[in-house]
Amino acid sequence: RRERGGPRGPARALFLCTGNSARSQVAEALCEHLSEGKVTAVSAGSHPKPLHPNTVRVLKKRGIDISANRTKHLDEFLSQRFDMVITLCDRVREVCPEFPSHPQLMHWSVPDPALEGPTDRASYPAFERTATELETRISYLLHLLARPPTTRRSSHADR
Repeated sequence: RRERGGPRGPARALFLCTGNSARSQVAEALCEHLSEGKVTAVSAGSHPKPLHPNTVRVLKKRGIDISANRTKHLDEFLSQRFDMVITLCDRVREVCPEFPSHPQLMHWSVPDPALEGPTDRASYPAFERTATELETRISYLLHLLARPPTTRRSSHADR
């Protein structure tokens, strides 16, 4: 296994959720932003839906523009190498495929903010909470990615 951030470039992280319309898009953007180029992050979903407008809003408030992003199916990334694969919901955790690079697997059970209200306006506070939670988790993730690979362990207790 290569050193993260070694000769092949920055560490790579894949964030997965069901729709790739909110949680994983926020995580991808925050990871790229907070790592200042030390991590290449991408996101995908098992059943992609259109990008939620509140996802764009909550990140724009943090100075990050993802308005041109598209949602992606996890199959697009099956042959790519990742140092970490982070599932953000229980449903996608159950269908998360094996990756040939044997990345470290992590699971963060983050509620879907789009389900928190009948309108975009009503659900926006949930998007704020989700972004704040992901900022905290990603700051810890970045510390983990900076450690030598031999100290990593899978956080999937049942795998």
